[in-house]
Formats: sequence, structure tokens, C-alpha cells
Amino acid sequence: MDKEKQMSAESADNTSEKGNSWRFVCVFAGSQVGSEAQYAEQARQLGELLVENQLGLVYGGGSVGLMGEIADAVLDSGGKVIGVIPKFLATRELLHTGLTDTIITEDMHSRKAIMAELADAFIALPGGLGTFEELFEVITWAQLGVHQKPIGLLNVAGFYDPVLNLIEHAIELGFVKPEHRDLLEAAESSGELLKLLQSKKMPELPKWSDLNTI
Repeated sequence: MDKEKQMSAESADNTSEKGNSWRFVCVFAGSQVGSEAQYAEQARQLGELLVENQLGLVYGGGSVGLMGEIADAVLDSGGKVIGVIPKFLATRELLHTGLTDTIITEDMHSRKAIMAELADAFIALPGGLGTFEELFEVITWAQLGVHQKPIGLLNVAGFYDPVLNLIEHAIELGFVKPEHRDLLEAAESSGELLKLLQSKKMPELPKWSDLNTI
């Protein structure tokens, strides 16, 4: 077993406690803090809320921006944090060195696959192009039947309103099926969002191999 697979397996084994109950939430977040103080405030609040609900954090392993804010909040509250980061980003300036566990991958593709494997749900904080890419990839995986894990947007101060509007626009023009709207939840507070995700029943969708129905 190679190092990254072994580390992933060990992390999952070490955190398995209650059968199928949630253990980790994967959070996608920006490497910048953004122009509004409430972005960082909401990131820290989400981190604290995860610990209150006995949930660990899986994230991109960085020490900067909103990634660093939520990781520090979880750690400061006594929670577990697994960082997953590719070798080329694991520099002294970017890598968070105080995490519970760090998995260093060969590339971005294996990074995202391991994050998705460890997570029981996904939340996107405000962020940039990388955050958008990660978000839409897990939505697409859900659309294709690859997973049935809840996905949520922490829509701080309406940050994700344009994204939600774009999805509605694509539905209106026939590029996205209306039922795929239900793959995603959004809320302005971390408490409301976590409740939505924990009660979420993901829609039953066909596997990607059934090409006639996708």
C-alpha cells in the first residue's frame, strides 16, 4: 500500500466510532480571507459548530485564508482536522503544520478523491476558482450517482447568490434537470446549514452508465 493510501486508511480507521454516523465534514474554502470580516467569522463559527456536533474537519491542508481560519477554529475547540494537500503545495508558507493528520498526495486528483472518500458531507465556504471547481465536482459526482453525500453552501452575506442564480438559469434553458436542484442546500448561517444537511435525503439518481437518463 502506498503512503497516501495507507495514511487515508489509517485516518478513517482511527475515527470510526459509530457505524454509519457522520465522522467528518469536508469543507472547501478560499486561500484568501476575502474583503468582508464576516467571511472569516463565519468560517470560525462553522469550525466551532463542527466540534460541538462531534464532527471532524477534512479540508485542503492550508494554513492561509479561510482554510486556515476554519482549521484553527476546530483545533482550538479540541476537534480533529485532517488536511489533504498535494506535494507541490505542501510548502512551508502554505502547509498547516499543527493538524491532527496530514495526507500528502501526488497530485490534485488524488487529493480530491481522498477528501471525498473521508467525508460524510460537503460544505463550501466563500472562495475563489479552486473552491468553485471543488464544489461543482462533488455536485457532478452526485448528479452521476457516484455518491449520495449531502452538499451545502454557506451563503455568507449572499456570496453564493450568483452561483444559485446560474444554476436556476441553466435549469430554465434546459442544461440542468430540475431535480438536480435538490443536490444542493444553501443557508446563511452554519447552524441552519448543518441542520439542513443532517436531515437531507439525497435524491435517487441513475448511475452515470445509464446514458439515456442523464
